[in-house]
Amino acid sequence: MVYQDDLGAVGHEAFVLHSELRKKSDIAGMGADDNGSGTTMQAASELKSRNLALGSELESTVEIWTSQVKHVLQACAHISNHLDYSKKLHGQEDARIAAEISGRTGTLPVSALNDYFK
Repeated sequence: MVYQDDLGAVGHEAFVLHSELRKKSDIAGMGADDNGSGTTMQAASELKSRNLALGSELESTVEIWTSQVKHVLQACAHISNHLDYSKKLHGQEDARIAAEISGRTGTLPVSALNDYFK
């Protein structure tokens, strides 16, 4: 059985992972500098300008890294969004069932309870 708190906790962790990965993954070799020149891509460009094959390989590595990080970020966002949606949906369903049960007079027939387990 999954509880709303569990869904919320996993969704929150996916959101935190997304945020931290986005900040620290050096997407596209942008590096920590503020001018956007990118330390890794800058190094690749410098190596290529000196006709060193390592420059192209480093550039290719950054492109592959960037692609993989973007896939992980997308998966984290999807997990977080889906679990937030599921938590909300289950909360609404619980409230609806509680309202139906509490709105009845007398004993709730077993047949009515069975409907909730289908």
